[in-house]
Amino acid sequence: MFDKGKMTQIKEGVKAFEEKTQKSLEKRPERQEKFYTGSGDEVNRLYTPVDLEDFDYNEELGLPGQYPYTRGAQPTMYRGRLWTMRMYAGFATAEESNKRYKYLIEQGSMGLSVAFDLPTQIGYDSDHSLSEGEVGKVGVAIDSLADMELLFDGIPLDKVSTSMTINAPASVLLAMYIAVGEKQGVSPDKLRGTIQNDILKEYIARGTYIFPTEPSMRLITNIFEYCSKEVPKWNTISISGYHIREAGSTAAQEVGFTLADGIAYVDAAIKAGLDVDSFAPRLSFFFNAHNDLLEEVAKFRAARRLWAKIMKERFGAKQANSMRLKFHTQTGGSTLTAQQPENNIVRVAIQTLAAVLGGTQSLHTNSKDEALALPTEDSVRVALRTQQIVAYESGVTNTVDPLAGSYYIEAKTKEIEDRAMEYIKKIDEIGGAPRAIDMGYIQQEIMDAAYQYQKEVESNDRIVVGMNKFQIEEEAPKGLLRVDPSVGKLQKDKLAKLRNERDNGAVKEKLEALKKACEGNDNLMPFILDAVRVYGTLGEICGVMREVFGEYQQSVNL
Repeated sequence: MFDKGKMTQIKEGVKAFEEKTQKSLEKRPERQEKFYTGSGDEVNRLYTPVDLEDFDYNEELGLPGQYPYTRGAQPTMYRGRLWTMRMYAGFATAEESNKRYKYLIEQGSMGLSVAFDLPTQIGYDSDHSLSEGEVGKVGVAIDSLADMELLFDGIPLDKVSTSMTINAPASVLLAMYIAVGEKQGVSPDKLRGTIQNDILKEYIARGTYIFPTEPSMRLITNIFEYCSKEVPKWNTISISGYHIREAGSTAAQEVGFTLADGIAYVDAAIKAGLDVDSFAPRLSFFFNAHNDLLEEVAKFRAARRLWAKIMKERFGAKQANSMRLKFHTQTGGSTLTAQQPENNIVRVAIQTLAAVLGGTQSLHTNSKDEALALPTEDSVRVALRTQQIVAYESGVTNTVDPLAGSYYIEAKTKEIEDRAMEYIKKIDEIGGAPRAIDMGYIQQEIMDAAYQYQKEVESNDRIVVGMNKFQIEEEAPKGLLRVDPSVGKLQKDKLAKLRNERDNGAVKEKLEALKKACEGNDNLMPFILDAVRVYGTLGEICGVMREVFGEYQQSVNL
């Protein structure tokens, strides 16, 4: 990319600059001996063309909307259409969450993102003994199609895009969403949205798994196959690095481990007989945005370029949409502090800018009070306004990939890509992501990175404003949102009424058909949908699958 003669001159100039700088440092030393990114990688004082000596513009950068997609998934990016402003919400009952969704739509949110409570995430009804005390606390409680109907009451499903943060029972919640659409007169081919449906990261970092690896992968590939024919606009998986980063990984680990999971899903689908170009266009990704603005921008660009190469070179994808990494971003929950929570508004603004400069397709911004409780309406509004100010006032949306060509950004993008690829190669040597998870390799790498980060915070080598430096005396927080403990009883009463009024003979028949299908090789989605339509509950449907498949037991010794 650079003229060899010019490069020699630049190298000589850089050498002279460093020699002169070293002398001046004797009088005016830098603030610290070395500087590091948020992930702990050393940052040079200066970046020049010397750091990009072997850089090939066409192979490594190219043009927006073209392979290898470093500069963006679409040719015009935000000049054509802004990212989807998708605020994550859900708490207590379906009725309460429905009110919050309508409020968010009124405030300008472009898409909904559903948070489910813990019992729903692990496939238990609200009246199960293990659900006691957890109903409606970290998300909305959904026990049956009746709850899903209330959740989207007055919200036309052909007009909104909905993301559902659900994994182990994703097939059941998707079936409920399809059934609500049918009741609204919206055919499945008109539904738009995403289910997270990423079980591997649950084994790695989050823990809301139900079934063992093999049947879990079967459910995921069943969804791929079913939606490719029946729900073609639906993103069938959101392969998630967000929770990997929340668990303490570095930026390079987030990319490497997330794409390794993606490789495992593509492998499983191909082994199940699906053509790569039939399902790959509906794969999506979910990344975190942390505070190191430039490292995060480079991370997103590296992920896009590396996935394009993997899909083209490893899997032989032919369609452009199969190689184009599309991703949702959420600002970093683990970066928020309970101390001086107003500072979190600034953190989220920086993280928002990182996601936008990195080319995200949709974005959720955390609220300032989420280190303390579920967000209030006021704090959610500020979080949404943060996105809107970046979109309409900052100017960064006026040109595509505005940081392209920065010596530091391009060098950092290549560095993260190379490190992520090293992790992928190591996981391949182990036998793939599921095997690496079973061995505890991925978990241990993340734990080591998290431990290093925590040591730096505790030693004050890493400053967290308001927490280990610049502290103030603070009063106890006021006005936090609390979930009414009566929610559990309300859900139990609704379930009792449902079981009394539904056709229990039809429920039994559909559950038996599902059990038989689980014991065979049929695609399970039609059977799950049949059980949902007659108001079989989430716990009953997952109970049938538990009976046949068993439950996953974490057996690694880290």
